[in-house]
Amino acid sequence: MRENTWKTYTEEQLKDLEALAGRYKAFLDEGKTERECAAEAIRLARAAGYVSLEELQQSGKQLQAGDKVYACGMKKMLVLFQIGRQPLSNGMRILGAHIDSPRLDLKPTPLYEDTELAYLDTHYYGGVKKYQWVTIPLAIHGVVAKKDGTVVEIRIGEKEEDPVVFVSDLLVHLAAEQMEKKAKVVIEGENLDILIGSRPLAKTDSEDAKEEQKEAVKANILALLKEQYGIEEEDFLSAELEIVPANKARDCGLDRSMIMAYGQDDRVCAYTSLEAQLTVPVQERTTCCLLVDKEEIGSVGATGMQSRFFENTVAELMECAGTYSELALRRCLSRSRMLSSDVSAAYDPLYASCFEKKNSAYFGKGLVFNKYTGSRGKGGSNDANAEYIAAVRAMMDQHEVAFQMAELGKIDVGGGGTIAYITALYGMEVIDSGVPVLNMHAPQEVTSKADVYEAYRGYCAFLMEA
Repeated sequence: MRENTWKTYTEEQLKDLEALAGRYKAFLDEGKTERECAAEAIRLARAAGYVSLEELQQSGKQLQAGDKVYACGMKKMLVLFQIGRQPLSNGMRILGAHIDSPRLDLKPTPLYEDTELAYLDTHYYGGVKKYQWVTIPLAIHGVVAKKDGTVVEIRIGEKEEDPVVFVSDLLVHLAAEQMEKKAKVVIEGENLDILIGSRPLAKTDSEDAKEEQKEAVKANILALLKEQYGIEEEDFLSAELEIVPANKARDCGLDRSMIMAYGQDDRVCAYTSLEAQLTVPVQERTTCCLLVDKEEIGSVGATGMQSRFFENTVAELMECAGTYSELALRRCLSRSRMLSSDVSAAYDPLYASCFEKKNSAYFGKGLVFNKYTGSRGKGGSNDANAEYIAAVRAMMDQHEVAFQMAELGKIDVGGGGTIAYITALYGMEVIDSGVPVLNMHAPQEVTSKADVYEAYRGYCAFLMEA
């Protein structure tokens, strides 16, 4: 078993570790949705000298070594490039992660009233234990697009003075039947509705003589939305509103060795990949950080890894370099190397029966590499080849990065996947890597600061040596 990396740090490294953890927590608080993550990543990239692909194309400038370019897809996925000294057709060094996380999404027609309580109807997104989402403070994040073309940004529940919302649960005194249910149905998906109000709309003098208004609580909510955001009920039809935990990222443990926060799958790998991309100076080969959406539901859609966004953007980049051809694009992608940066399951001694100790990831032992993920007979996984793993090991050792190899739990217990198998379709060498996480997919996930630090160091090493 690998040594606990906390034992190896110098005072200077501990300072760097804490500084990185602070920046990472700030990123988590700013980016609780994929849109917010992309926007914050762009802000950080521009501060580091990156320009958008559109700006580059409009300038007419031909790409040169050292140029820094980014492209954003539908405000939900992002790719950044630092142009290397070698032609793009020689391949890139890619860090790929996803910025979507399990949550509750509003249905197209969400607002209703029942017995003078106002609710928002939801549809959960990604793999969740539904019972974990009840009785906790929740916030509303997202956008409402109106027919006139304006887009209203919503962020309710994050400031101290903001209200929060929640999903109710049955009191234990009446829950005898509920407690007999299996965990997967103890809270039904259709019962994950958000309670948002209980106060009826105040009647005006002109209304006093009329019949009492029906659904007055719903009417009051609509009046508030109209007053504060200019939103009509019909505008929910073109809204993307996500319900996420209202808590901020916090130090965890009396020794402050861990971070507890929502969305660390996979924003812990997204942020460390981004910071590595922004830190590492120009290299022989072009370096790339790819942050995608929809991984939690199969990487589908126009903003998922299965879309052509990445491939099309690389083609546009090669055109700006004056080197585009279909063959050159294919060579670029097939000659690239990638770390598919996604989290791994941290060994939990309270649930030891689900893990195989020799092949588990542990807190404090560094960046995790998974030769394969998938489920049962490696179904749905990319299985990295031995030669590539050896090369990655050499990179990590050369830069004294703490790392470990692991599987995702015992065979036949379950499993999971990443974007690795999709990028492997281009013929590039790919291996899964990331940070071990406790409580994965829960509203509050936990990571070790040491593993976050080693992930950042490992990603820097990969960009410099791959």
